[in-house]
Amino acid sequence: MKADPTHQLQLLDVAELDRRLAQLRHQRAHLPELAEIAALEQERTALTDQVRDARIVVDDLTVEQAKADREVEQVKTRRERDRTRMDAGQVTNPKDLERMQHELVSLERRIGTLEDAELEVMEALEQAQQTLDGLGIRADDLDRRLAELVTARDEKQAEADAAIAEVTAARGPATDGVPDDLMALYERLREQKGIGAALLRARQCGGCQLTLDAAELSRIRSAPADEVVRCEECQRILVRTDESGL
Repeated sequence: MKADPTHQLQLLDVAELDRRLAQLRHQRAHLPELAEIAALEQERTALTDQVRDARIVVDDLTVEQAKADREVEQVKTRRERDRTRMDAGQVTNPKDLERMQHELVSLERRIGTLEDAELEVMEALEQAQQTLDGLGIRADDLDRRLAELVTARDEKQAEADAAIAEVTAARGPATDGVPDDLMALYERLREQKGIGAALLRARQCGGCQLTLDAAELSRIRSAPADEVVRCEECQRILVRTDESGL
């Protein structure tokens, strides 16, 4: 392929813009906030499940405590009723009086058993509520941190998008006048290599960074100035200048 050396040199400007675009897109796709957001979102999802399970435990224990409270109150009410009857002299039959006294003893034991069970439920509920509260605090902390990270991510992505748009806008004018066949070759190489053209400087390819051997240098040295030469190693277009060391 033949192309005016000026047009070949122009490819270096295009390549530099493409290199800058690649850097900007890589930076945008690998912001440190993205990895932290992903990790925290995963933790937040797991925490949501933990909060749900902890809330179920609290709800169940709350129902259980209410039931225990009612049972204690029911037995205490029965005890007070029997005491009131005895204190008021409403029970005069000795056998009935003895039976009621035994019943009061049983009621006292029953109240003690129920109150012990009630206390255990209360302690379990208190511990479960503390667990739920702790999970809620952690969830709030995660939400705040996520909000901060999302804001930072959006700002950096907006900055990167603006820079990408600016470089993209500059790329069009940079290709003005470049022959279609040369530009097509460059674009094909850019898709394969990331950058389609490189400067030959001090006998080294600016694309793959390899120093060309003597035979390759001799071939390039003897090629006409308008011939489009390629790196034997990476196949990129090699642009020759006074810095090439030929």
